Amino acid sequence: METRDNARNASDTELTTEDLARTEPEHVSGESPAVYPGEATPEPAQAEEGEQPLIDPADARSYRDRWEQIQGTFVDEPKDAVRSADALVAEVIRSLAETYADHKRELEDQWSRGEDVETEGLRVALRRYRTFFNQLLQV
Repeated sequence: METRDNARNASDTELTTEDLARTEPEHVSGESPAVYPGEATPEPAQAEEGEQPLIDPADARSYRDRWEQIQGTFVDEPKDAVRSADALVAEVIRSLAETYADHKRELEDQWSRGEDVETEGLRVALRRYRTFFNQLLQV
């Protein structure tokens, strides 16, 4: 836990994907196809009606622009490009984690007040979790 807290509090240090995920998956079921400059990039996961997207559209555009810049530096500075790509991916993952924390906080606010939660409130909460879960799987 202390490592995560240190990473979270050290906003002036650059996070890497290794910082965010300390273990490797046991089995990788195939490789992702390569993305080449000029190729279409996937659009962000769409939220259900009335729900917020996982990543703000302006932030998503910024991430994509930065990705394009990183790819453009690969020929001259491949190591720097890979380090920058790792840092950008870590930043996007951190953004998703913050979005999750915000969603969770919103869902738990009504319960933390000590109020009885009716079935309808629980149904709405479960529906929001389902939406968020499906958005995560589409990423």
